[in-house]
Amino acid sequence: MPKTVAEINRRIASGEAVVVTAEEMVEVVRKDGPDGAAAKIDVVTTGTFGAMCSSGVLLNLGHTTPRMKMRRVWLNEVEAYAGLAAVDVYLGATQVIDGDPGNAVRPGLFRYGGGHVIGELVKGNEVRLRAEGDGTDCYPLRKFETWVNLKTLNEAVLLNPRNAYQNYNVAVNRSKRAIYTYMGVLRPNFGNANYSSAGELSPLLKDPTCRTIGVGTRVFLGGASGYVAWPGTQHNPNVKRDKSGVPLSGAGTLALVGDLKEMSSEWLVGLSLLGYGVSLAVGVGVPIPVLDADVAAAAGLPDAELTAPVVDYGEDYPAGKTKELARVSYAELKSGSITVKGKTVPTASLSSVPKARKIAETLKAWIEKAEFSLAEPVAPLPGPGEVATGRPLVGRARLEG
Repeated sequence: MPKTVAEINRRIASGEAVVVTAEEMVEVVRKDGPDGAAAKIDVVTTGTFGAMCSSGVLLNLGHTTPRMKMRRVWLNEVEAYAGLAAVDVYLGATQVIDGDPGNAVRPGLFRYGGGHVIGELVKGNEVRLRAEGDGTDCYPLRKFETWVNLKTLNEAVLLNPRNAYQNYNVAVNRSKRAIYTYMGVLRPNFGNANYSSAGELSPLLKDPTCRTIGVGTRVFLGGASGYVAWPGTQHNPNVKRDKSGVPLSGAGTLALVGDLKEMSSEWLVGLSLLGYGVSLAVGVGVPIPVLDADVAAAAGLPDAELTAPVVDYGEDYPAGKTKELARVSYAELKSGSITVKGKTVPTASLSSVPKARKIAETLKAWIEKAEFSLAEPVAPLPGPGEVATGRPLVGRARLEG
């Protein structure tokens, strides 16, 4: 018999809810089938931990004396966007330190940027603030410098436009030289294959049509509670799917929001990607209420039945073609090697499965202790045919250097 989120929340409050991680749900569905699993299980917890470049923090720095309209702001010499109100700024995770040589950077040089500053803040460390203003009658101050930390900031909101990508490319390189990408270093001639998903633990792979995930869904974000604020940028449900409804390529994404002051440095880590740039590793976990057998079946899909496309980042990806060279399961990827065009290629994950497992287990413990209840979505995420996305940017293009 179908359940409701309200009924499940009542069971959570009374300590009666049966909660399992996504890995455990695979075994429950294998043993009892979707109907039996739906009758037995109330909530499935998921997790993912990896680089999520489309992330950042919205900060209210507090007013100076005399007051200042901050036109340009730097935090540890990483520039934040100040085109908001007087002392509101947004620091993007991939923004690099002021004076960084940009794409002239030599492979092998690690870089510092917004993701690292966010990591410093969440650790409780001091960060150097430098600001410039135009000077007006109501905001006369022109320059200001100080040190700030998470406690001295008025507000610090983790506001991530695109997280928890639903499936993603497996990156390889068929060219004759090593390339440095957001998917890591890719060695020439199919030297390695990098992927970025926790597979059967991954949130949007366990609710592939987003039946239970929508605007307002409460999630694990950075070690604290957060919420789905909107469909993430590039959210594109209009892709081919398998018989279980799982997208065969990148599809859904989530825009997430939460209070940085409540978060943990274990689950927000600044990253340097060799020869490419900077990012932020983010921990995300989504609880899936098991409303019926269909939800149970999807939540119980194993790595062997979840597949991803293999894409050549040496030639096809930069050219915008992103054609599929092969299709492999997450079971194959996690085995340590895959076969592409007759070649055995070693694999490596940019997403930490042990960390994803810990997120799912932590969220499970919160729910079992009634420290975390489910929030029913106030609006669904767009489904197939409801959005038009993935359109190319058309204009004049030029490569220099």
